Amino acid sequence: MAHELRKAGFDVKRQIDIAIVYDGIQFNEGLRLDLLVNDKVICELKAVEIVNPVWAAQIISHLKLTGLNLGYLINFNVSLIKNGIKRFRN
Repeated sequence: MAHELRKAGFDVKRQIDIAIVYDGIQFNEGLRLDLLVNDKVICELKAVEIVNPVWAAQIISHLKLTGLNLGYLINFNVSLIKNGIKRFRN
């Protein structure tokens, strides 16, 4: 997916670490984004039969921690890709 987005002219970063700050302490080993597109959109990629609700909470947390407004959970293990895409707004 990163390759296709880059071919289309998007800036794509993979496996981006997100620091967590709690009580004034920064934890650098906190969370990791699958893809960050144009420094604006978070994409979490899966290829599973059953989507775990924890992944939705994960994207919401990523949006809050980064201050970004848009994220997608994309599951490639579906017969029609539009059925595997969920959009999240902060």
